[in-house]
Amino acid sequence: MNPDFVVWAGAGAFVLGYLIINQVMLRVVLLIGTFLYIVYYFIAADDPLWGAIYTSTLTLLANMIGLTMLLMRRAGWMLPARFRDLRDRFSNVPPGDLRSVLKHAERWVTDRPMTLTTEGARVDTLYFVIKGRLEAEKLGETFRIPPGVFVGEVAYLMNSKGSATVRLEAGAEIIAWPLDKLKAQARRNPRAELALNSIISTDLAAKVALAVAPKVLPAGLIGEDEPGHRMAATP
Repeated sequence: MNPDFVVWAGAGAFVLGYLIINQVMLRVVLLIGTFLYIVYYFIAADDPLWGAIYTSTLTLLANMIGLTMLLMRRAGWMLPARFRDLRDRFSNVPPGDLRSVLKHAERWVTDRPMTLTTEGARVDTLYFVIKGRLEAEKLGETFRIPPGVFVGEVAYLMNSKGSATVRLEAGAEIIAWPLDKLKAQARRNPRAELALNSIISTDLAAKVALAVAPKVLPAGLIGEDEPGHRMAATP
């Protein structure tokens, strides 16, 4: 085997890898390039270049470990069995990151009506309502909220009190996270925090798209477009 051909092939693999954005393909191409370099170090001289072979082998192993972890993050079986049916609901987050998000979550069916949050009161739990009827009261207005949404997400993101009173019917299915555990996890695992924020951002965008302007807002909340009429805004 021509050593020059091997080293040029290895170099070409590395150059190609640095041009690839897809992380899996990048790592696969770099694995090929590293392997070709190891072959070159075996045949380039009369005796194998053991120092270069050892260091390249370590690089190869580190890359393989990274690739394995990357593939595991994308594997659906990483999710706990009780949450696998929610994979499509949170498809914008890899299963491995979603597993971290759901680490401290509890899932159950309510046996009685519940008040999830109270307007102006401290919120200590983040909820995701899988199914069930929700009723919200805010600024004196009452309205329905479809299932498949978060409740308490504004308090979580802004570290604020409840922005609305939200009630849930009996027989609803929900997921709940204690906020203190979520915040502690965010300090330990920034990737899990980013994944949860991504899910919540999608939820907030959907709520804004479906929101209906309230009839009247408190004075000074948004501003006034003309005397006696306050500007409308989404709740």
